[in-house]
Amino acid sequence: MIRSFEGVAPRLGARVYVDEQAAVIGDVALGDDVSVWPFVAARGDVNRIVVGRRSNIQDNTVLHVTHDGPYSPGGVMLAIGEDVTVGHGVILHACTIGDRCLIGMGAIVMDRAIVEADVLLAAGSMVPPGKVLKSGWLYRGSPAQPARELSAQEREHLRYSAAHYVRLKDRYLGGR
Repeated sequence: MIRSFEGVAPRLGARVYVDEQAAVIGDVALGDDVSVWPFVAARGDVNRIVVGRRSNIQDNTVLHVTHDGPYSPGGVMLAIGEDVTVGHGVILHACTIGDRCLIGMGAIVMDRAIVEADVLLAAGSMVPPGKVLKSGWLYRGSPAQPARELSAQEREHLRYSAAHYVRLKDRYLGGR
């Protein structure tokens, strides 16, 4: 379901796939070749959500933002870079995810956290508010801690994962 909130409609790039069982609401911008899978909730109601080109948001993920208020002046948007894989059941709340990241299944990234480019966040990890995950590392745990630097093969896998989901969503779009 793609729907407006208070007169603001989601904006979809070219060749975007939003599953009919997903909810994309309000101020949400999806770049070219983005895929949004079943039971995703992307709620851009009190701030905006931006998802970069070729990123995929997998089943049961929640994307939300923080409103403008006395404890969060201006509010906090959610920004997801290009070529990002967001695994099943992830919660991303008012944070920034850099390009070519893989956010493992069930991970939680909280307000004002920054995940720099080329990061692998292990399944089930929790990134607390305001924490910065440095580029080129595997992080794991709750709270997330650096485990080790990524190998060249792992960095290439980050790109592969995003490209795989572009091909998969194209198969879904071809069936319409």
